[in-house]
Amino acid sequence: WMGVPSKGLFNFSPKVRPTPLEIYFQSFDQSSFSSRLMAMAKPVYNAVVRHSDGKPVIVFVPSRRQAQLTAIDLMTYKESVGEGSFASSNKDPNEITDIISSLREPALQQVVTAGIGFVHGGMVDSDWECVTNLYKEGALRILVCPADLCWRLREVAHLVVIMGTETFDGRERRYVDYPIADLLHMMGKASRQGIDTSGKCTILCHTPKKEHLKKLLYDPLPIESHLDHYLHDHFNSEIVTKTIASMQDAVDYITWTFLYRRLTKNPNYYNMQGTSNVHVSEHMSEMVETVLGDLEESKCCQINDEGDVSALNLGMIAAYYYIQYTTIELIASSVTAKTKTRGIMEILSAASEFSTLPIRYGEEKNLQVMARNLTHKLPDSAQFHDANTKALILLQCHFSRKSLSTDLRADQRMIVGESISLIQAIVDVISSNGWLKPALATMELSQMIVQGLWNKDHVLMQIPHFTKEIIDRCEGYEGDEPIESVFDILTLEDGVRNDLLRLPDEKMADVAVFCNNYPNIDVDFNVQDADDVVAGDPVQMIVTLEREVDEDEMDEDEINQMGLVAAPLFPKEKREGWWIVVGDTKTNSLLSLKRVSLQKIQKVALEFIAPEEAGDYNLTLFCMSDSYLGCDQEYSVPLSVAAAESEDEDDTDEE
Repeated sequence: WMGVPSKGLFNFSPKVRPTPLEIYFQSFDQSSFSSRLMAMAKPVYNAVVRHSDGKPVIVFVPSRRQAQLTAIDLMTYKESVGEGSFASSNKDPNEITDIISSLREPALQQVVTAGIGFVHGGMVDSDWECVTNLYKEGALRILVCPADLCWRLREVAHLVVIMGTETFDGRERRYVDYPIADLLHMMGKASRQGIDTSGKCTILCHTPKKEHLKKLLYDPLPIESHLDHYLHDHFNSEIVTKTIASMQDAVDYITWTFLYRRLTKNPNYYNMQGTSNVHVSEHMSEMVETVLGDLEESKCCQINDEGDVSALNLGMIAAYYYIQYTTIELIASSVTAKTKTRGIMEILSAASEFSTLPIRYGEEKNLQVMARNLTHKLPDSAQFHDANTKALILLQCHFSRKSLSTDLRADQRMIVGESISLIQAIVDVISSNGWLKPALATMELSQMIVQGLWNKDHVLMQIPHFTKEIIDRCEGYEGDEPIESVFDILTLEDGVRNDLLRLPDEKMADVAVFCNNYPNIDVDFNVQDADDVVAGDPVQMIVTLEREVDEDEMDEDEINQMGLVAAPLFPKEKREGWWIVVGDTKTNSLLSLKRVSLQKIQKVALEFIAPEEAGDYNLTLFCMSDSYLGCDQEYSVPLSVAAAESEDEDDTDEE
């Protein structure tokens, strides 16, 4: 398959490693997960003392909470026998004290003094780097890490202790085994090449799982393909790029995959009845028909009687934004001409992309408490063990700027970061239907997501460090001009501004950065041949966007940074985007839409079909930001449409 001759193939036993690995199993009979973890606490300490030989140790635990508890337990056991701590004597104590004082978490500060560190997914980046650097330098001998972060952790050790081989899955509401690939990766951390002659790994597990784990870890592990579970989105992308143009092309596409190679090697795994050519052919044909049938049903593609496949609009949108076909189907079936911001928010949070959000042990109760104080009530069908309900709650908390636990904050950052491409897809689906008001509501939702505010909040709340008290002072200001927008903050005298804001210099610098980045855009438009517009004919409008900046006073870096969004609550770097929309507010019809990026100046040509009936129309041109609240612009576009020459000629043209 890969062009490697048989003499070039060799299957290494799992026991063959660059650094030999000694594996120790210890099993526990307690049937309750919590009791089992409590019983493992002292054996973890014993394993560290017995096998580490004073060298670095990594302990993998099932959850973030357990990481903290295990670190404290290890410290307590060490102190109880009067042997001091695991801390290294090589590091200057004053330097360690300075580092400890910079850590955010009190529990972490406590255990680091004892030579133990722990990390977790909700930890701030500075703490993570601090702890891992101390571990690398040898100041910490033990590092405790949740198992789900084993792929993120780069550090290695002489001894790895795996405390339990199960973790809680909130979506399934049960404890599930670690994936075998994760277990092998954790074991592989006990390998300091060039330093140790051998590594050691201790696995603490439930007694009934011991023999099963031994077989999985000692015997060669067959690698199987899961492509058949994800074929829909692959096929959709290939149909859009015209790689797949027929049923036969789809079958040929599969023959070039690892899945095809494994079908005959392990037929039971793929629910095949046999391994003959007929069985393989039937299985692949059925697979292709099912996948293409699903795509056709979701209106992502169409299939004619000859078996030719072609992409439809929804399929193109899904492929362009890397969105699952189930999400685009949900969007298309849920949006209506009357959908408002709240409806768009519910559609967004129901996306399949968020269905993999973890639901941790005990998190359902927290979500129920948070749901009581939401701005918009949850739908009646909401279930708190459902990841999409969690996404909706965390989105609303983002707009209300509520404080969250570290784990939920990490989940919220993921949701907010993924939402922008989904929002753009929703806008495209709505514009395909020609609805104006839902499209504008979706664009406002994009601004809300980037700035972390409700659209009803005061626009000045976007500015970093602004509070309700500052805004009350701004609203009560009795100057020549009222303070209503970001631009008004810029035009104030320094003394007046300082008196109103009352912020220290470093916070004032953040305010200045935001205000200087806030876009001041001039919009100019021109309808081509405005006097000769005929009913049913194409109309072209040229729109020019120009940013008001003085380039003479800017250096090269500042010019390159132009268009970069100032958004402290958005987890990724973002550049401004603008939607240019022509619509008729009276009929709620969207006539034309384009999305553009803007550095200094941008010209956009919009084309739409003139109304079928002659008369005077008052259309509206909207210039909508995707990142900032309060800087959208709208202009009235009067349009006089003349009647077509004659109905007969129109009929002829249509034919």
